[in-house]
This record gives sequence, C-alpha cells and structure tokens, in this order.
Amino acid sequence: MLFIYEEINFSVGEDTFVRSGIDASKTVVFDDNEETGYFYAISRENGMEVLDALHIYDVASVVDKHVPSVLKILWTEDESTVFLSINDYYHAVFDFRNQAGYCRNAFPGPRSPWTEVKERELTDQLIERLIIDRI
Repeated sequence: MLFIYEEINFSVGEDTFVRSGIDASKTVVFDDNEETGYFYAISRENGMEVLDALHIYDVASVVDKHVPSVLKILWTEDESTVFLSINDYYHAVFDFRNQAGYCRNAFPGPRSPWTEVKERELTDQLIERLIIDRI
C-alpha cells in the first residue's frame, strides 16, 4: 500500500521545490528549476547530503507543459520506498532499503557511491515488484 505524503498542483517549467521526509534520517526532493525536473534522495543524518539524483524531464521536451499537472510523493507503509507520480504516472522511485534509484529514462547512470544497482530503468514490472515486496 502507498500513502500520499505530498500532493501539489504545478506547471512544468515553473520553479517548483517539494520536499517529503518520513523520519529524521531520509527525505526526498522534487525540483523543477525551469529547465529540468529532478528527484533527489537526501540523507539528513549529517546535514543535507544528496545520496542520488534522478532525471525526470527536460522542460523543453515536455509537449504539454502548458497543462497544469498534479505531483504526488508516495511512501510505502514500511517507509523504505518512495515514488514520484506526475499525473498518476510513476516517473521515479527511491528504494532506501536496497540503496537504489530508478527513473523512466535511467538517467543518469549510477554515479554516486550510495547507489548499489547498475540498471536504473523504471518499468511497470519493477513498480509492481517494489509495491508488493513492501506490503
């Protein structure tokens, strides 16, 4: 089961910053800086350390950016996995238990020492597995 922790209306290409944290140790941030959209996993144990970053979109490539969107950040019941949904479509996932980040375009590849997976493409099958494994 997934729980919505943050839900906002926003427009792609407008400065947007959304943070969602479950406990004192981990949080996620969605950031649209008017050029790109990124989803970040952050550790709050030693300040605000970025563990991983996932590319969501380039504003110039989004054809319907003029249409308002709904962004949701959803956490699993055990608080180990977080999903980024835009218009009810999952764009990214951070699995804190397995130190893994996934997004639809698998960009960037694993660059951070935190990330323990090589394959980062988010698929519908992976989403189903992550949800089922956490309930």
